[in-house]
Amino acid sequence: MTAQDSLKDRLSSSPDPSFGTWISSSSFVCLDALKQMGFEWFMVDTEHSQVNPETMAAMMADLSGSGATPFVRVGNLDPYLVKQALDAGARGILVPLVNTEAQARAAVAYAKYPPDGIRGAAAGASSGYGRHLASYLRAANAETTVGVQIETTEALDHLEAIAGVSGVDILFVGPQDLTLSLGLLDDRKNEKVRDAMRRVVAACERHGKIAGTLVIDVEEKRAAVDLGFRFISLASDVRFLIQGAQDYLNA
Repeated sequence: MTAQDSLKDRLSSSPDPSFGTWISSSSFVCLDALKQMGFEWFMVDTEHSQVNPETMAAMMADLSGSGATPFVRVGNLDPYLVKQALDAGARGILVPLVNTEAQARAAVAYAKYPPDGIRGAAAGASSGYGRHLASYLRAANAETTVGVQIETTEALDHLEAIAGVSGVDILFVGPQDLTLSLGLLDDRKNEKVRDAMRRVVAACERHGKIAGTLVIDVEEKRAAVDLGFRFISLASDVRFLIQGAQDYLNA
């Protein structure tokens, strides 16, 4: 483990929001450019992107020592995918579509070594390919961040139980999927969505968790901060590219 893991301590001790961004492309040029911007963390997406395991692992290596904490959103709740991301050097995982307490408990179990979970040990990049395996094994359970995504009305129905799971650190609202689940198509600024987001923040406060979400513009950023979200993705590499190009075309 490295100084990058201080992010988890900061999230636990400071009320200030932490800003990162989403990596949705396979472009190392985009990643390297954004590394210079001061983001505290990067979320490499392997659910809704074409980032394959080799690229994900290379991005974890690229982020190592950068001062930004590397996370991976895995494709689904699968022990192999979680183990693969953490072995590659991710310091935290985000699991999509977690709808029940049982699924939240499984996410924690997949990310933790025994006795806290069922993660298997291997001499991967996270342990210096075995050079620091013993120290990594001792530290990993406490220092690995586990996030679960709240994206459906079913998850809202089980919100208190999910938030109460020991080992879950972040409840991350997936705003677009939650909007769809609420029957609102793409109206993500609808008050029903905001009410659901308030519920997630309140549950996090009751259970000592961190509320996270992704925003796509400055207005959403301000709203997320005002609502009490503290782990906030500012758009994505692809979104920055599109918005920048559109601004020039509209000027």
